[in-house]
Amino acid sequence: QVQLVDTGGGLVQAGGSLRLSCAASGRTFSSSAMGWFRQGPGKEREFVATINWSGGTTYYADSVKGRFTISRDNAKNTVYLQMNSLKPEDTAVYICAGRRGRAGSSRFMEYDYWGQGTQVTVSS
Repeated sequence: QVQLVDTGGGLVQAGGSLRLSCAASGRTFSSSAMGWFRQGPGKEREFVATINWSGGTTYYADSVKGRFTISRDNAKNTVYLQMNSLKPEDTAVYICAGRRGRAGSSRFMEYDYWGQGTQVTVSS
């Protein structure tokens, strides 16, 4: 089964940038759609971005559209989330997820694999 390790979180000032990485083990990664979710302190988990198996289709939450970019490199079994123009409200634990399907999804219940999460803190 696929194992996911998400890294790259940290502390950054508002307006700054971070790049999160999600490294996958297992031989089904290249046929799996991937996504990023986040959960801020005292908040519910929410969808951030998703990418289909080939990387040709992406979808973003309105709150991050134009600021975040999801991408993947199947040769390296890695998914990325480039986060620019960060805001304090972006502060959350960011979680990488994969699903047994080639199409992306914004619904966390449709995912089958989860990373451990990486903390992103944006100061004002």
